[in-house]
Amino acid sequence: MEQCVFSPSVSRPDTLPVTILQPNRRALAFPLCQLLHFAGQQALSCLFPILLFLTFAVTQRFTLSGLHRYDIILLMCLAAQAGMYKAGLETKDEMKVIAVFHLAGLALELFKTQGHCWAYPEPGWTKLGGVPLYSGFMYASVAGYLCQAWRRLNVHLHRWPRAWVTGGLAGAIYVNFFSERWLPDARWVLTVLVLLVFRRTAANFAVRGVAYALPMPVAFALIGFFLWVAENIATFFGAWQYPNQHGLWHPVALAKMSSWSLLVIFSFLTVAQLKRVKETQGGHLAAQSSSSGPPARSG
Repeated sequence: MEQCVFSPSVSRPDTLPVTILQPNRRALAFPLCQLLHFAGQQALSCLFPILLFLTFAVTQRFTLSGLHRYDIILLMCLAAQAGMYKAGLETKDEMKVIAVFHLAGLALELFKTQGHCWAYPEPGWTKLGGVPLYSGFMYASVAGYLCQAWRRLNVHLHRWPRAWVTGGLAGAIYVNFFSERWLPDARWVLTVLVLLVFRRTAANFAVRGVAYALPMPVAFALIGFFLWVAENIATFFGAWQYPNQHGLWHPVALAKMSSWSLLVIFSFLTVAQLKRVKETQGGHLAAQSSSSGPPARSG
């Protein structure tokens, strides 16, 4: 049986927390066990996106009488979210974050489809301005994944920038999605700013009690890549179409990965800020509770 001693070192302000592992030489399976556990936690965090892709695939072949495909997808999204909340897989705070991102994503979809960036050509009862209401769930699924992974892997941020820096950067990224129609596209400028701002920031997370650290720029790039892969799957199943995909599906251009990376960065910055606000409020409540002392006993 594998044995591994976990000895976290003391974290100094100028260094990343370091984990010292002293594995048994026979414990060659330890890295594989860690990887499989990490992959399992990631899969659970991606449960809603997985259900969303399955819905895209199934509704491409099967429909219900009186309902269009887009309407069925919306109903399935609502049912999946309700089921996950009922089963305790999502918390009330995570549902609030998902709702915020659903509205933000829907606003972006309305703007982009009016500019003919992509389209939803199929009919539907639940379409607003040519955009099916389920589309907001695609953005919400990104935030949902971040919230789930944050909780399951006990994520902590090291050397996180000040709130006004991250807030301003998140706002600039979101505005750029809209302003690029009238102003030069600033995505590469924003990408350089992200690399500068987060060059010393890391996400610390735990797998089976063992701590690891991942530089934030690498984390952003990895999640952006997997979202680009997910976009190829979604367009293949007809969730939406780019102009060059009408009639015959083509892989999404690799350049689109920059847009998804910026979306991931915006989502992560927003979720991180909400998490920090929640932790601050929790700390204030705990301080007030401890300062007030135990309640007086009557009689």
